[in-house]
Amino acid sequence: MAKTSGTLTVRLAPWLGIAVVVILLDQITKIAIQRVFDFGQRLPIIEGFFDLTLLYNKGAAFSFLAWAGGWQRGFFIVVGVGAAVFIVWLLARHSQQRLFAFALALILGGALGNVIDRILHGHVVDFLLFYWRTWYWPAFNVADCAIVLGAGLLILDELGRVRRAK
Repeated sequence: MAKTSGTLTVRLAPWLGIAVVVILLDQITKIAIQRVFDFGQRLPIIEGFFDLTLLYNKGAAFSFLAWAGGWQRGFFIVVGVGAAVFIVWLLARHSQQRLFAFALALILGGALGNVIDRILHGHVVDFLLFYWRTWYWPAFNVADCAIVLGAGLLILDELGRVRRAK
């Protein structure tokens, strides 16, 4: 009988499960917002600070390359899928490093959530809008939150690794 506790599938399952949960939360919230809101419509949640809205982003973070002629859609799909493959490879090699793997799983789910949007819609659906007076943070979504949280956890993991090495 083959050893199962150390198999790749068993080692990856919890981390891929987290990524799937992120993708599902991301897609469900985007579907809900698109059913309730018209493009550009805003609903103040915390007056003067936070609104729900429906916006589309054809670019990447902070609308990077949103103005490009359309070629960026395929480019960002390829980059997202490439990042996902690389993250799964990292997870396969480092699945026992819990914080590192958790961070990667969040990033994986977020990246694939936005790739799904690009494939289905040609743009990413954003709906969380924070602002103060005339200063607006670019609108974002659950996938973006997972990516940022994952990146922050990667930094914490590395800082802990450096401190342990001293």
